[in-house]
Amino acid sequence: MAPPSQSTHSGNAEHKNPLKKPLLKKIQARSRHITREESKIKETWVYISTCIAVMGPTSLGFQMGYTSPVQQQIIQSLNLSVSEFSFFGSLVTVGAMLGAVLSGKLGDALGRKGALLVACLPSIVGSALITFAEGKLPLYSGRFLTGLGGGIVSFVVPVYIAEIAPRHLRGTLGAMQQLAVTIGIMLAYLGGLFLNWRYLSAAGTFPIIICLIGLTFIPESPRWLAKNEKSEELEASLKKLRGMEYDVSNEMREMQQTVEAAKSEPQAQFTDLFKRRLARPLFAGIGLQFLQQFSGVNGVMLYSSAIFSSAGISSANVASLALGSLQVVMTVASAGLMDKAGRRLLLMVSASGMALSCFLVGFSFYLRNVQEQYLSSGMNIFIDILALASLLVYIASFSLGLGPIPWILMAEIFPAQVKGVAGSLATLINWSSAWVITLTFNIIFQWSSAGAFWIFAVECVFAVIFVALFVPETRGRTLEQIEASFK
Repeated sequence: MAPPSQSTHSGNAEHKNPLKKPLLKKIQARSRHITREESKIKETWVYISTCIAVMGPTSLGFQMGYTSPVQQQIIQSLNLSVSEFSFFGSLVTVGAMLGAVLSGKLGDALGRKGALLVACLPSIVGSALITFAEGKLPLYSGRFLTGLGGGIVSFVVPVYIAEIAPRHLRGTLGAMQQLAVTIGIMLAYLGGLFLNWRYLSAAGTFPIIICLIGLTFIPESPRWLAKNEKSEELEASLKKLRGMEYDVSNEMREMQQTVEAAKSEPQAQFTDLFKRRLARPLFAGIGLQFLQQFSGVNGVMLYSSAIFSSAGISSANVASLALGSLQVVMTVASAGLMDKAGRRLLLMVSASGMALSCFLVGFSFYLRNVQEQYLSSGMNIFIDILALASLLVYIASFSLGLGPIPWILMAEIFPAQVKGVAGSLATLINWSSAWVITLTFNIIFQWSSAGAFWIFAVECVFAVIFVALFVPETRGRTLEQIEASFK
């Protein structure tokens, strides 16, 4: 209901489209979004469950960062060409595409915990194959298997977090998935300074082992339990997540009512995604996954050492570590802002910063490649600083919004009855796009280092426009309220 000072017309407009809010609305304190009842929630197990779940994305991030510090070691040890190593690097995304296809069905059939358990197994086997590889086949097979586990994790973890988190923490905790990925990348960069490629691969299994052990203690998603009519387990799960003294009856009732309403509809099929009422959430969710990857971020992170070397920076692995560390710091900052600034504002600021920094990175390569014969030593230093600073701004901007938010929105905006199918499709689009970027980045970069980043700059400008026109604001609403708003 609109306050008395507002017109009836304004109130009606807000009722018709509750997701649409002024983009530059003043940031409100988080406490204003918390009801008196919600303030009684004991959040200990929500945090513990989130930390256990994100061990999967930590392992995935480790695998994504693994190729950067070990490129020359593997090429020399196994006598690979640059194209063969690029193929090796891209196989993690090929495996993730298959994992994405399976993730929704696994999450719906086995539960979120069961799907996470399944995801851990190929990740461990894949890391072992890489560790002991003496030829291309085990090397390629191991990379594919780690991607398979990562593809399942990419869908299941953000959905699990969104389904266990109280609404006032959903944005902050949802950002933990991307934070975990960035920590994994940073750990791979850091380990690459001290470990050879075999020991580094073995080290990547530790987060998965922690996840396997932790899964025996954390509760199942209450919304999955409600969907499968497991009333006793649902109440036990909510009690554990909200605190034994918290009255979960209202939250249980809301979940069960949503499930009952969904029963009147037939079981979700792939063709259901193209019904008119799902067009807006599907277009927004898939569009963001596509734009996230075609910003070029996976190409930058997987081959950062090679990029820094081409830019004339001597300590390329150290610079890559700085890049990974900054990504962690900015993702932490993003998590703190997620439930205050909102999704749309952070996405637009993020994509704008990436567009500007991509242009400047491209400009630095242009100066070095085209005008190198005219450059003084002072100008060379300036170009080095410009390239490094611009890449750091690029990663900082990505971590602020375009990194974590597409996964958060995917878990928020898809209706419960099609979440598995829609989420699998969105995750598949993400990893398919990542595969295209990782496979072609080196080729495009060798063709024109400046042109590669200018292409990404144009794509980031398009991302700003896309967010402004098509992406809804979901801050401060329960999943059931978001779902109802699309009906």
